[in-house]
Amino acid sequence: MPTLDLIFRSLFSPIIIIKPPAMKSPFAVSSLPRCIIIFIFLLVLLIHISLLGADAFDSLTVKREINGNWPMFDCPQCMNNKEQNSLAVANHKVVKDIDIIVTYTDTSGAVKIRTVKSKNLSASWVWKNPIDDNQIKEEDSKSLKDQPETRSDSSNEPADINVPSHKSPSPIHPAKLKRRALRQERRDRRTAELIQVSQKMMTQMEEAAIERAKTFDTSIKSRYGIWRKEYESPNSDSTVRLMRDQIIMAKAYASIAKAKNETGIYDSLITHSKRSQQAIEKATFDSELEPSAVDRAKEMGHILSLAKDQFYDCIIMARKLRVMLQSTDANVDEVKRKSASLTQLAAKTLPKPLHCLPLVLTTDYFSLSEENKNKVNPEIRNLEDSSLYHYAIFSDNVLATSVVVNSTVLHAKEPEKHVFHIVTDKLNFAAMKMWFLANPPEGSTIQVQNVDDFTWLNASYCPVLRQLESSRMKEYYFKAHQASTLTAGSDNLKYRNPKYLSMLNHLRFYLPEVYPKLDKILFLDDDIVVQKDLTSLWSVDLKGMVNGAVETCKESFHRFDKYLNFSNPKIAENFDPGACGWAFGMNMFDLNEWKKRDITGIYHGWQNMNEERTLWKLGTLPPGLITFYNLTRPLERSWHVLGLGYDPALNQTEIENAAVVHYNGNYKPWLDLAIGKYRSYWSRYVKFDNPYLQMCNINSFMLS
Repeated sequence: MPTLDLIFRSLFSPIIIIKPPAMKSPFAVSSLPRCIIIFIFLLVLLIHISLLGADAFDSLTVKREINGNWPMFDCPQCMNNKEQNSLAVANHKVVKDIDIIVTYTDTSGAVKIRTVKSKNLSASWVWKNPIDDNQIKEEDSKSLKDQPETRSDSSNEPADINVPSHKSPSPIHPAKLKRRALRQERRDRRTAELIQVSQKMMTQMEEAAIERAKTFDTSIKSRYGIWRKEYESPNSDSTVRLMRDQIIMAKAYASIAKAKNETGIYDSLITHSKRSQQAIEKATFDSELEPSAVDRAKEMGHILSLAKDQFYDCIIMARKLRVMLQSTDANVDEVKRKSASLTQLAAKTLPKPLHCLPLVLTTDYFSLSEENKNKVNPEIRNLEDSSLYHYAIFSDNVLATSVVVNSTVLHAKEPEKHVFHIVTDKLNFAAMKMWFLANPPEGSTIQVQNVDDFTWLNASYCPVLRQLESSRMKEYYFKAHQASTLTAGSDNLKYRNPKYLSMLNHLRFYLPEVYPKLDKILFLDDDIVVQKDLTSLWSVDLKGMVNGAVETCKESFHRFDKYLNFSNPKIAENFDPGACGWAFGMNMFDLNEWKKRDITGIYHGWQNMNEERTLWKLGTLPPGLITFYNLTRPLERSWHVLGLGYDPALNQTEIENAAVVHYNGNYKPWLDLAIGKYRSYWSRYVKFDNPYLQMCNINSFMLS
């Protein structure tokens, strides 16, 4: 270091002071300048040492970083073969020491360049020829292509993040290799199974497609695909709805045209409306339209476009349509009232053939001698034998009663053990008697009685009879002409239905009095049909209850609040409005329990409280719900299916599996109002070859 030597020599060489000869001056050299010179020397020395120390620190840092963290290349082979690389460097004969220029950043962040000698490099540095490196890369790529399965397997294994990537992989345990092979085997087996299932499904689909293709009608033009006409809905009503909408718009534009004295277009709109209405008639689907209906729709569309161009105004059109809507609503309400009134009228009337039948039977009955009238009187022994199966039928309809008896006997396993107790009114007693004299059921016992012969059933004993004979009740039932609205009139007409005024309808509350020596009796309405043997009903355990019946409540329907007036405290305090209702029509009554609990007395008590009709309106079901409240044993629904007289959406399977089907409602099976798809369940038990039915023209065509 020449600079350092010069400094040391200048500082530590002897100091020679030359004094002038024989001269004394106040400014002579003293000890003070010597101290200053020494201070300056020490300061320069410290600065020089600090600079040398910083340079040495930087060079050591660069060497450490180069030796430890700056590899010359990072290929996997060189990283994994560190020992071989170290030997290669050691054996490398460096002919000449090479200066390596290194760029680095010092501690203060400044970028610096230094020169490093090749002999100072650590063993991790490797000398590399670019040509050899390209050859190594090509060999690596070939080896990777030759081993795709090994790479795919290794990719499925979770990576060990704790193991450095430059270390060589550890050998795989044989157990792990076996598990890997088993997993691959399972994958292959599952893949084969899925392929087999897929092939099987494809085969089935192809077979189904072939079978379906055989049914295609390819003889007709333009019918060769699933988008063609054979797949159009047969119940499409788009054209019908279009024509009806056109008629509505034509009426609206006609009203506007008339107000503006445009008679020409007004007449055209009215004429085309009438033609479209005639083309539609009663059609509900497009298939029911005449071929000319489409032409009518096109003509109407043309005239409507002309009217729109001339009269369309949003505000005026909205006003016209609103008026038409209100008028239509009023017409619908009027039609509903008329329909309800006519339905009630039709329900309480009989067709001429059914009215003819009792007249002919009555005539023949009174033409018989007394001996013939009593020829087939039932044995008293059977009528009072509690070991037999007894039925109670209260009706004034001869044909309906015959269907009940015929259907029951037909399905009975032992018809001779079945006894039918029929009670009718004085008007139809002779006809009912004559029918069963001429057509006795096979093996069964029939008893026909007249309700007027029950002398104990009088106004002093029966509150209902007293109420029916009162002037107030007659005014209530027959004062329909004073109704202020048609709706009220139809309600009064409903109350005037003969079944609500007949004691036959209320006789069901006096069964112990009518049959005092019987233990159990099955009550049947005359609008039911029996489809199975009913004898197992007598073995049903009522568990101390009086009445065995099928419940009719579904969610919120047919519960007590529908039949009773819960605004009356007497009803609200004694009954639950959500209690489930049940049905008359097929009821098993335990007459012994009836007598113990005085059911008839309970009925009389509530009838007396309802003299003003404030507890319920009409009928026998409301007082029946009250009288047998908490005294009814629910039966399985399959015993008794109701609704065939009013509900066209009943489950067909339930109807066919039911022991008894009930035509409760206005659409009785012997009326023209009957629901067509239910009528056959009743008409199959009518003997159309009977001379009386043929005489009155009652045939299968009338009841089909």
